[in-house]
Amino acid sequence: MARTPDEVAAPARAERMRAPRPIVIRLAEAADLEAIVDIYNHEVRTGVATFDTEPWTVAGQGEWLRSHDAVCHPVTVAEDGGAVTGWASLSAWSSRCAYARAAEVSLYVHAERRGRGIGRALLSDLIARARQAGLAVLLARIESSGEVSIGLHRALGFASIGTMRRVGEKFGRILDVELLDLHLDGG
Repeated sequence: MARTPDEVAAPARAERMRAPRPIVIRLAEAADLEAIVDIYNHEVRTGVATFDTEPWTVAGQGEWLRSHDAVCHPVTVAEDGGAVTGWASLSAWSSRCAYARAAEVSLYVHAERRGRGIGRALLSDLIARARQAGLAVLLARIESSGEVSIGLHRALGFASIGTMRRVGEKFGRILDVELLDLHLDGG
């Protein structure tokens, strides 16, 4: 007996209506580098979320990943259904020792997965990890037209502390950068 179109479509409709899968945030591993590089290189080639103009390579980023310690300067990934859909990191703000209490946030979400809470999950996790590590201040540099990213950071407690005017140039555009901070030590 032939099934009606509604009967054929019902399983797919039921799948879409199920609760969304939880986003898993975990420390990045070497096996994640291909996905990390792909997500980042999309912005290198098409966006201004990074001021890098040369694509990363998996081989070249192995040392970058190894240089991040899991406690104070972790690299994390968001995983959805077994696929890496975004990544984030905390990096030393400066190599000068007096800045050891501060770290810079980096956050990138796969272009086709934006708007699904992945960035919020990654940033929330980084903030929690920074608190556990005893970091006092998180800093973020975001190109001024990145309203969604700026809004996300502000929603999680970051405050604008200034604009670095005309500091970048990419795709023939002169770019400003917003500097935001989050004080984890109550300052």
